[in-house]
Amino acid sequence: MEQQSNGKAIASLILGIISVVCIFFGYGALLGIILAVIGLVLGISAKKTAPSGMATAGIVLSIIGLAACAIAFLACIACVGALASLS
Repeated sequence: MEQQSNGKAIASLILGIISVVCIFFGYGALLGIILAVIGLVLGISAKKTAPSGMATAGIVLSIIGLAACAIAFLACIACVGALASLS
């Protein structure tokens, strides 16, 4: 039996991984939020059409990336605000 690759699941997994990596780049977390949302949409779409472990992994990584990037972005904004209030 030939295995079919699901492009949406692969894209969701890759975008989830990239969004998790974007946590460490300060304002790059904003890019991570955008990529995580796109990865989440693609992962849910792939899960509906052809359920697979790769789609589930993409969804999970996108959720983790979205939450962590949102926290990192808010922390970055708070640090800039704290530094601005010092002077």
